[in-house]
Amino acid sequence: QVQLVESGGGLVQAGGSLRLSCAASGSIFSVGAMGWYRQAPGKQRELVASIISGGSTNYLDSVKGRFTISRDNAKNTVYLQMNSLEPEDTAVYYCYANCQRKDSGPWSTYWGQGSQVTVSS
Repeated sequence: QVQLVESGGGLVQAGGSLRLSCAASGSIFSVGAMGWYRQAPGKQRELVASIISGGSTNYLDSVKGRFTISRDNAKNTVYLQMNSLEPEDTAVYYCYANCQRKDSGPWSTYWGQGSQVTVSS
């Protein structure tokens, strides 16, 4: 089994900062891409940022220059530093990780439990 546990969400005023963390654990042989999606009420889930094991990153246009994704490969953990937060960033944020299990199973995508981020104006 593979589990992803998120931490770090909360309530912040516009212009503030939050840092999300997501740690993958369990019977992991290898971790590939990791990242964050978000879903606001009444909207589709969208990819916010992703990072591969080598460190290359991709961002949603609306968060470029404000959000930074990073990872610690030794800890199988991905982070999302969110600065200059706007009310439009309010959503539930879900981390994901593409993992291969130690039992030589196929690569699969695993999800965190979701973290509420609320930005007040």
